[in-house]
Amino acid sequence: MKKLPIFSSSVAKTKTAAAYQSVDPNTGKVVKTFETLTDDQLEEKIAGAALCYETWRHTSYAERAVIVTKAAKILHDRADELAHLATLEMGKRISEARGEVEFSSQIMYYYAENAERFLAAVELNPIFGEAHMESSPLGVIFCVEPWNFPYYQLARVAGPQLMAGNVLVVKHAGIVPQCAIAFEQIWAEAAAPAGLYTNLLISHDQSDRIVDNSRIRGVALTGGTAAGKRVAARAGQNLKISSMELGGSDAFIVLEDADLAHTVKWAVWGRMYNAGQTCCAAKRFIVVEELADEFLEKFTAAFMELKPGDPLDETTTLGPLSTESALIALIKQVDEAVDHGAKVLLGGKRIDRPGAFMEPTILTDVESGNPAFRDEFFGPVAMFFRVKDEEAAIALANDSDYGLGGSVFTKDIDRGKRLASRIDTGMMFVNNISWSDAELPFGGIKSSGYGRELGDMGIQQFVNKKLVRTGSFDAPE
Repeated sequence: MKKLPIFSSSVAKTKTAAAYQSVDPNTGKVVKTFETLTDDQLEEKIAGAALCYETWRHTSYAERAVIVTKAAKILHDRADELAHLATLEMGKRISEARGEVEFSSQIMYYYAENAERFLAAVELNPIFGEAHMESSPLGVIFCVEPWNFPYYQLARVAGPQLMAGNVLVVKHAGIVPQCAIAFEQIWAEAAAPAGLYTNLLISHDQSDRIVDNSRIRGVALTGGTAAGKRVAARAGQNLKISSMELGGSDAFIVLEDADLAHTVKWAVWGRMYNAGQTCCAAKRFIVVEELADEFLEKFTAAFMELKPGDPLDETTTLGPLSTESALIALIKQVDEAVDHGAKVLLGGKRIDRPGAFMEPTILTDVESGNPAFRDEFFGPVAMFFRVKDEEAAIALANDSDYGLGGSVFTKDIDRGKRLASRIDTGMMFVNNISWSDAELPFGGIKSSGYGRELGDMGIQQFVNKKLVRTGSFDAPE
């Protein structure tokens, strides 16, 4: 039976208002604007992806790996060019942008090399006969991705899912259209078949309707909790597998025996990397009383050393936020926290210069009734908490609606591991916050979402786990 288009022909000729626009956050100047797809164009792209799947699903791992490896190499070879584009569109400091592109390349290589091993059949041991579990792709996966890591967010779904035999249609964030287009072009240059990886410049309404489409077999979203709830609910109504990588308010726990110099370096990096616009950034600094004053003094001094500047300048240590609207919202959030009793130890205002720059900010005296206690600050804002001892630190760390990551700093590694096991998160780090490894599964619990990306678990997210049992034993009487 011929499948009907998912979009009404009565609106197929109408383009929605431009939703994709490159604006340099360092200057506030519009770089380029893109129109969204018409419904007819979107229907054509989804149909192309579905057609590609019927061939791609039957290719061997070796054939898939050739294309994924080529894409990985292109990422590596064009790291400077692609990094410049990310800095231009969302303000990431150029050294960080370059590192993101290189890590994206590593992810692709990782899955090209390991996918077949990860998805190999698993032998079982039934009482009678033989059995195994085998993995097979699901089909067209719809991905909704954010702006803060414009290549990494794409690579960590593309690498595993394309190697698993799925194909992808992707709605990227509206402020990084050139990065989205560049990533799609990489696949064409890697000789990927038409429809294997499709970038969609679409509206939110079109995005919602894609989830309903019968040709879409899974939905992966990285973004805010509100968006996650909406998309997960829609996927659930359609009985479709989904993964949700959402926000976080990670605890950074400092015990009394921590190496302070080592700890403060990680504290500054953990809060200020990507101008603080990272879901798994350190956001709540929980320090035991014995070390609290000294930590806060050194932490504050390090924040004060950060210098705003052009993110394309290698010497800049503080880049802009992604957009003017993000800056305004963050300042409003800080002001609301102060209205509810928090104190601004440092910063709290925009920086008097062109661009979307905010002062590095430290809030103290944030009590449980303050909205800031439950919120996520997506930018250069740190909350500092002083606690009596380790038990109080654990209790405070777990008193959060989020559960993405966290860290603990102590010279006693065994103690750090024991504490890590008691924190309700998807990830914990002892004496570091280094999540940048393709081997390490990434994801959270509670309002931080569900599912995992990267590692062995990442490629298992959208595959069918099929039981096959053989045996010529008699049927029951």
